[in-house]
Amino acid sequence: MGERARHVPVLLDRVLGLLAPALADRDAVFVDCTLGLGGHSEAVLRAHPRVRLIGLDRDPQAIELARKRLEPFADRMTFVQTTYDHIAEAVDGPVDGILMDLGVSSLQLDAEERGFAYSRDAPLDMRMSAGTGMTAADVLNEYSVDDLTRILRDYGEERFARKIAQAVVRERAREPFTNSGRLVELLYDVVPAATRRTGGHPAKRTFQALRIEVNGELESLRRALPAALSVLAVGGRIVVESYQSLEDRMVKRAFAELAVSKTPPGLPVELPGHGPELKLVTRGAEVATEQEIEDNPRAAPVRLRAAERIREAT
Repeated sequence: MGERARHVPVLLDRVLGLLAPALADRDAVFVDCTLGLGGHSEAVLRAHPRVRLIGLDRDPQAIELARKRLEPFADRMTFVQTTYDHIAEAVDGPVDGILMDLGVSSLQLDAEERGFAYSRDAPLDMRMSAGTGMTAADVLNEYSVDDLTRILRDYGEERFARKIAQAVVRERAREPFTNSGRLVELLYDVVPAATRRTGGHPAKRTFQALRIEVNGELESLRRALPAALSVLAVGGRIVVESYQSLEDRMVKRAFAELAVSKTPPGLPVELPGHGPELKLVTRGAEVATEQEIEDNPRAAPVRLRAAERIREAT
């Protein structure tokens, strides 16, 4: 199956609708912070003929595939190989629309050699920037019981974090971990059957935790949110799609902090420069419809939030 055919952008119509007030009928700049295979960006460029795209991705393979897909819009595109926390360096002024579609791209999930999916045996890699930095195997084979417990608990919200960490350390003494299949077998042995029946695949949380650790995802997002909001023009909109609760809580908090007045309580008037900087344009986190999940199962965990800048950043 071709890259375009197997890549279905999540909540595409909703994303387009939320961005439209900031991009329609004007010379606007749109930043896709997680370009992937370019599905969202293609739709934005088609819908808004005067929009210029700045596409960011840490994966050079993704950029090349997106470049081919978006070739009809070549005169309106700029690509930057970087992580989204470097958005401020990648743009040359205020921007009108920003999209962050977090998590693992279809390209990475479907590439067996990248080791992101626990459904098939593959090398324990999980690097979003292929060939750069430590792998998931390095984490499993080198981290202490305490450090493994920490990342499984904090990044995977795994109830059996210490039990899994202890089992990993015992097993690696016999033979280092190299492939996902052996890790999945260990998790089936360690996670109680009752939890497996009600809590989904026993490898889901561990694989999430390893991926986040390998790629520094939460630290990048913690830096990226204020950086993105700092370059958003008044009237501009930002849309973020999260796929696990840790990310969604960070997005919720970042938006909420700028959506309230800084005027001390009890004063009868708003102090100049103390009003809210953002307006929330979604009520809480929006989720995919049953129909969308049926059409695109990868949309099932998505949580979407959006905000509009209504005052200059201070």
